[in-house]
Amino acid sequence: MLLAVDLGLRTGLATFDRGGVLVAYRSQHYGTRGALRRALPALLTPETTALAVEGGGDIELLWRREAVRRGLVYVPVHAHAWREALLLPRERRSGADVKTTAIRLARQVIAGSPAPAPTSLTDDAAEAVLLGLWACHRLGWRDTLPTLRR
Repeated sequence: MLLAVDLGLRTGLATFDRGGVLVAYRSQHYGTRGALRRALPALLTPETTALAVEGGGDIELLWRREAVRRGLVYVPVHAHAWREALLLPRERRSGADVKTTAIRLARQVIAGSPAPAPTSLTDDAAEAVLLGLWACHRLGWRDTLPTLRR
């Protein structure tokens, strides 16, 4: 399994199987860095073999250290990399455009997966879904990226 993470105290999480299929996603708010650090062991299950993380700073270091400690494949992801691959230039003009588009496209990915349909979908969970899709392709777990309706 690959766990894709859109970093922050409000964290987007998406889990993909070895075939690059989305199996779960969610958003979780961690009030403090310490709360996030304590949650990491439960977030990285024994089935997790790869970790893709978008973001940086002190919070990224927590994830990186845990990945190294567990011997996981660690994929640091720059936002521009997955956005260039999955979003059109007009969809990347502003942060608001990115968030709106990410939610719309992630809903399509979710609809084509065994993951449950969202009652609501936050932009951080949506971005985790899309960056995870991109990471699965980069790792060779998917031959191609899906064609998403505009």
